[in-house]
Amino acid sequence: MTSINISNNISEELPVQLQISFRKIYDFIVTYSLEENKNHPYYSAAKKVKEEIEKFPFLIDGFSDFSLLEKHKDIIDLILEPVFPEILKLNEIKAAMVPFNFLSFRFSKRFQNIIDNAGEDFELQIRNFEPDFMYRQICTFILQMYYGKNIDSSRPFYFDIPNATTGIIHHYRVALNADFSEFEATENAPEITEDDYKELLDNYDDIALWKEKFPPNSYIFKGFGIMNLFDVTTDQTIADISSELLIQSDDIGDRIAVKLRDFFRIKDLRVGFSVFDISTKSICNNTSAKKHQSFILNCDYDLTCEGFFCDHIVDKIFNKNEIVTISNVEVYGKQADENGFYQQLKKHNVGSIIVIPFRPENQDDLVLVEIISPRAYELNTVNQSKLVDILPVFKTAIERSNTEQKNLIEAIIQEKYTSIHPTVKWRFNDAAEKYQQEIFEKKENVKIDEIVFNDVFPLYGQSDIKGSSLARNEAIKEDLITQLTLAISVLQKACESEKMPIYEELMFRVQEYLNNVQVGLKSGDETLILSFLKREIYPVFKHIKALNTTLKVLVEAYINRLDSNLQVVYEKRKDYENSVTILNDKLSRFIDKKQEEAQKIFPHYFERYKTDGVEYNMYIGQSLVKDRTYNDVYLHNLYLWQLQLMCEMENVAMKATEEMEHELRVASLILIHSNPLAIKFRMDEKQFDVDGAYNIRYEIIKKRIDKAHIKGTNERLTVPNKIAIVYSQEKEALEYKKYIKYLQSKNKLGALEMLELEDLQGVSGLKAMRVEVIYDQNFCDKSTITIEELVKEFN
Repeated sequence: MTSINISNNISEELPVQLQISFRKIYDFIVTYSLEENKNHPYYSAAKKVKEEIEKFPFLIDGFSDFSLLEKHKDIIDLILEPVFPEILKLNEIKAAMVPFNFLSFRFSKRFQNIIDNAGEDFELQIRNFEPDFMYRQICTFILQMYYGKNIDSSRPFYFDIPNATTGIIHHYRVALNADFSEFEATENAPEITEDDYKELLDNYDDIALWKEKFPPNSYIFKGFGIMNLFDVTTDQTIADISSELLIQSDDIGDRIAVKLRDFFRIKDLRVGFSVFDISTKSICNNTSAKKHQSFILNCDYDLTCEGFFCDHIVDKIFNKNEIVTISNVEVYGKQADENGFYQQLKKHNVGSIIVIPFRPENQDDLVLVEIISPRAYELNTVNQSKLVDILPVFKTAIERSNTEQKNLIEAIIQEKYTSIHPTVKWRFNDAAEKYQQEIFEKKENVKIDEIVFNDVFPLYGQSDIKGSSLARNEAIKEDLITQLTLAISVLQKACESEKMPIYEELMFRVQEYLNNVQVGLKSGDETLILSFLKREIYPVFKHIKALNTTLKVLVEAYINRLDSNLQVVYEKRKDYENSVTILNDKLSRFIDKKQEEAQKIFPHYFERYKTDGVEYNMYIGQSLVKDRTYNDVYLHNLYLWQLQLMCEMENVAMKATEEMEHELRVASLILIHSNPLAIKFRMDEKQFDVDGAYNIRYEIIKKRIDKAHIKGTNERLTVPNKIAIVYSQEKEALEYKKYIKYLQSKNKLGALEMLELEDLQGVSGLKAMRVEVIYDQNFCDKSTITIEELVKEFN
């Protein structure tokens, strides 16, 4: 007799002593052997079997020596014959077993075949089995069968059994039949009272309590169990695919393919995804689909439906959104004149394919799920029909994925273009929830709340690229001079090859433009010159190219010096713009990193802008936060932090000149405004502005201050190598002098100037301090002082 032990970690300590007994089957046989049943067809056979069993009383009374199973295999097989009818041996997946340790000793033929096909090294294991589970499970059986309690702890068992030949894993649900078993209490078994029962109901996970109420070996189990297995591979695959589709990841195609291999029982089945734009019937640049391999779209050229697919597939998939199954790709290729679709399938060694179209609701995208087999006829319209239960799962997952993709794009737009600062996001959430609730309650004239923060203190700063307009114009001028000079050289060579008066006339006009540019570039000159070149010079160049090889080379050299997109010489200007980009990026990254540190001191609103340089606004105050208490000490910390920050940004800018073609310098400015004001979110502009007529003065100062001159001079306030600090009240200057003195002691700032400013349009009475920056030759933007260290040192 073949026996199999299930290799799960089942504890040897159980609340029962296990005894195999066939009494219940014996009693059943005895019934048919009674004289009153002598006319029954089974009467004679029952009498003979009864007599054979009675020769081995231990088979009826019970035995614990499991080696007797093999020794008395023949009589045990005879006893179990009614439970394993010959006619069902190839249909049923069944085994007789010892419950609770899962020693199986009699199998149906089909079960035995499944085990044999699993491979030599296969060990039968229960899925997701916990060692203590069996102890508690036996206790609940005792409560049911011995104490008559209505308690349900049933939980399905599953076996995952491979087929070594096909490579497919089959999943089986186990149903246990305990009709041939019973429990007896020993003298060591405590009586279970109603209070005990209720206590157990409330403490399922307390294994110590269960062992207290049901001590080890305190009951005797007699009998055997019948284990029936049901193939639930299809159901399991559907459930697994549903679970996999809930998880968004780059390898979803591979994970779904593994499940569908079991479903279709094709060990090398593959799955791909592709996305088409229905409005144009062309490839859709859907980023989520591009993460997964497509056997249709994996080509080096753009494609549209017409000319790639045959008319039948275009109609079925793109017009009717119906499944297409090609059971033999080679036959399809002959019928479709080996079109582009066939070529792609052949390239990927596709023998048969099922293409399932899904169109998310209210979208122009059509998602195609491609199920691939390398062999013809393995995928066909018959096994395609098995997909009927999976299609709704795919559809739901694709629609969810589409929604997540839209949400992700919207989140990126919000973050990169219309972001709401985390400090104030709570206020927007409150307003949105209130608005949604009022709509739900069907109130009339519902309007979303205005977002206003009162009594906040502003901080403003900028690091402006000095002389950026002049540098840009000079770069444009040099590029124009280069381009006009090149054009003259081509026309000169053309005159040598072909004496035509038009060449000299054109040279004269180009030279005239060149002379004007060398004197100085005026507004509109660039557009005028480029228009002249395109209109009158380039048509002549087209003719010149055909005269001889030398002229052709000259014209091509001229064309090669032009930027392919702008069609102008774009060399000095490119160097300048690259330098601006380097400087802006370094300053922006640095201030963003430092701003993360500053938020840890106290949450505040922060926004940064890239111009020719960087400027930023900060606001701090109680109304901006929901669950913190504001104190002015946080504001003074930020004042000191801002001055330190501007010192460091000057060093960042100086260090960046090492990487620039144009050596650009910045002029730094801080505007002090110690009076609180209100800011309001402008719905039309999607940004915060100061609110109220009185506060508008602050915005006017911000916009005009960098153009201010020192009183009685033509000297601009903002200059390289110095930080300008603009203020209105003497107390503001006194406070900042303390911070300046501290940073002078750290050799970060030098000489201080106290200045008065010329009146600006609409603004008068402004004063300023201007302090020299001492640059650190060994400055590193990755090891600057933190705000915590700064405040600690200052205090």
